Amino acid sequence: MSLMNPDPAARAAVGTIGRGAGGTSPSSGALPHLTTTVPCEFVRRSSMAEVFLTSCRRASETRFTLTGQWPRAHAFFNGPGGQHDPLQAAETIKQVALYLAHAELGVSLGHHFVPCDLSFTSDPDELAIGAVPSDLSIEADCVDLVRKGSRLVEFGLSITIRRNDRALATGTVRFVCVSPGAYHRLRGPAPESSPTQPAHQPSEVAPSAFGRGLRRDVVLASSDHPGRWRLNPDPDHPVLFDIGDDHIPPMVLMEAARQATYGLLVSDRSLTLTAMSTEFHSYAEFGRPCWIEAAPVLVQHSDTMSVLVTGRQDGRRVFGSHVSGTVTRC
Repeated sequence: MSLMNPDPAARAAVGTIGRGAGGTSPSSGALPHLTTTVPCEFVRRSSMAEVFLTSCRRASETRFTLTGQWPRAHAFFNGPGGQHDPLQAAETIKQVALYLAHAELGVSLGHHFVPCDLSFTSDPDELAIGAVPSDLSIEADCVDLVRKGSRLVEFGLSITIRRNDRALATGTVRFVCVSPGAYHRLRGPAPESSPTQPAHQPSEVAPSAFGRGLRRDVVLASSDHPGRWRLNPDPDHPVLFDIGDDHIPPMVLMEAARQATYGLLVSDRSLTLTAMSTEFHSYAEFGRPCWIEAAPVLVQHSDTMSVLVTGRQDGRRVFGSHVSGTVTRC
């Protein structure tokens, strides 16, 4: 299948990135190992600090090799015990998909991406933070591209993230591409807020109960039922709400799934996330209660944990996530 060329603006931006990342400049001579990020707009981030991709090269008609970098410290993605946060792999997988859609698969800027599913598995033994930022090599294979005429309407990716030729994480993702006009018709007028949804207040529960160190990073509030919480992210959070979405972003829902899994633990236990498989069914709207429920799944070993997390709003299922991790004593 012949892939559509990127629009002129995307092509110009990608060309500039390739020359900079290549390390040479006609006017200044050799400048080895220059590094820059891909355009923020291509990965739907407003802050350059939140862009984890640095370059891309087409290996075949449907296969791409990208590079990226994870910082040694991050304002939100901060894993336990001097390790990178496993959920940072999910954010990187999402960024790869959005970047390739714009830069290589012909989806114009301004289009919207409706997530279908995102899954990843990470290796905790490979996530140690070193003395320098982690330079990544990323392989992405396009699968099941669906087109209407020349327009891409749905696509999936299979992705492997490596550091020093060792796999840190693997994953898959699928998006539906929606034009601005179709998105406006899909979303309609902004929904009215429900008077039963209180304004955001920091969680009254200690952040450590959800595996977080800062109260502003907690996205759940307690309820009257064990294993059930109200989705309660801070809409002014500089990372979780980096751009102006008209709904709660998928990464917030995935963080809610992780925190709900952590919330099932007894106080002297800690969770290291190793895998998450999430299906998205509908938008999570602002202004109306969204309830997060977590139920353990039968596992074979006492040091592992497998949990099914479900989000519901207005009686409909918003997402379902199967979360797995290892449990250790604090």
